[in-house]
Amino acid sequence: MNPQLDEQSSQCPEPTDRPDLWPWSAHRKDDGELMLGGIGVSDIAKQYGTPIYLMDMDDLEGRATVWASAMAEDFWPGYGLSGGSAYYAAKAMMSVKIAQTVTSCGMGIDTASLGELRCALAAGVDPNLIGLHGNNKPESAIVEAIQAGESGIGRIVVDSFGEIDLIDKIANKLGRSAKVMVRVTTGVHAGGHEFIATAHEDQKFGLSLHTGAAKAAVTEISQRSHLKFIGLHAHIGSQIYDLEAFARSAEKLLGLVADLAESGIETEEVDLGGGYAIAYTGDDKLAPSQQEVTTKLAEAVRTTCENLDIPVPRVSIEPGRSVVGPTTITLYEVGTVKDVPIGEGRNRLYVSVNGGMSDNIRPALYQANYTATLANRTSSTPLVPARVVGGHCESGDIIVRNVLLPADVKAGDLLAVPCTGAYGHSMASNYNMFPRPGTLGIKANEAHWLVRPETCADIFSRDPYYRSEEAEAKES
Repeated sequence: MNPQLDEQSSQCPEPTDRPDLWPWSAHRKDDGELMLGGIGVSDIAKQYGTPIYLMDMDDLEGRATVWASAMAEDFWPGYGLSGGSAYYAAKAMMSVKIAQTVTSCGMGIDTASLGELRCALAAGVDPNLIGLHGNNKPESAIVEAIQAGESGIGRIVVDSFGEIDLIDKIANKLGRSAKVMVRVTTGVHAGGHEFIATAHEDQKFGLSLHTGAAKAAVTEISQRSHLKFIGLHAHIGSQIYDLEAFARSAEKLLGLVADLAESGIETEEVDLGGGYAIAYTGDDKLAPSQQEVTTKLAEAVRTTCENLDIPVPRVSIEPGRSVVGPTTITLYEVGTVKDVPIGEGRNRLYVSVNGGMSDNIRPALYQANYTATLANRTSSTPLVPARVVGGHCESGDIIVRNVLLPADVKAGDLLAVPCTGAYGHSMASNYNMFPRPGTLGIKANEAHWLVRPETCADIFSRDPYYRSEEAEAKES
């Protein structure tokens, strides 16, 4: 094997080197075993199997608490503001226990589907702390949102003129009033891959500030007897490092608040969305902290409202990835290992694991970069350029494109991929009929399923023509 290092490859940082990439409790034993929540990954693999998502529950609680506290502190009315709150973006990763955990720490829940809404309600979340997004909400979701609790959920975010009619019609039929916000396309461009930038005009979300559609939608809502306009919403993208982009979006929204005020329409709240970045590899720079984000937003809101001479509305945000992303690692078992020549006298180690794009689609979908480390032992062999791949029938089934791994990595070893709490589980699929991994919550030397792993029986349960050997044997 050629030990020459690929210039695009780098070693996965240890928890002591880049703790921002790892759950709080992650550390190594002297023999190299990776520990999480006081439990070794080898013991986890033996008892619960792989692939598996491992979530540090103390880390989740800590991050949720910091986001809620930072918003409450920086937007404290004593500072001349009107209060602030943080809603957890359920699309990042959702389960009943996760919803209960983040709301117990002071966050609300932002949902974007009937399933996410039902999950939040099943978790016992106060309906007033729940929001519902979506560019094409089904009537069933709107009905449940309006019927929840004594007065419906706290906010339904209107995304089109057609939804104004639909929500008003349903509220009228139910004899209730729906609290709504309007999603505004501000024109502020930010984020990584173009698929996750959401504030430009040519895309499916929101109503344009530039064309006047957003203002027209608010005006229309204010004339409906079964709709209560409570505020404006904007989301400019995902995986954003540049806090100035959020400040510019806030200025745009508050400009519309001032415009509406001149028409006699009061805006109680503005929601500045989410999209706050996290680091995924040792090559990524440190992401802004929660306090840096909220301080920047508070400064922008305070200054803009003073310049526009308008009352300061309440401010909310919707972090998801930055709450749950670093809390979780994915643990895989190594299978086939190939030493592949890649030209110019160089080789690359292709390390196949028992998962793949079905449990982490982001590298294939967004060209997202991850890293990986040997998790069950130490190695004294040289580091070599490697690529971690899955077992799917796709050449693009790549989990980690470029990483340095020990030359002696072999079948049966365990690899850990950090920062998979956001979108690993929630975007998982059954491609090639792979069962989706479970998510195991770990806290104080104890483990419990947050979402159990699927089995082949779960997959086949939807196929009315599937006949198991056991069923045929019983009937014969």
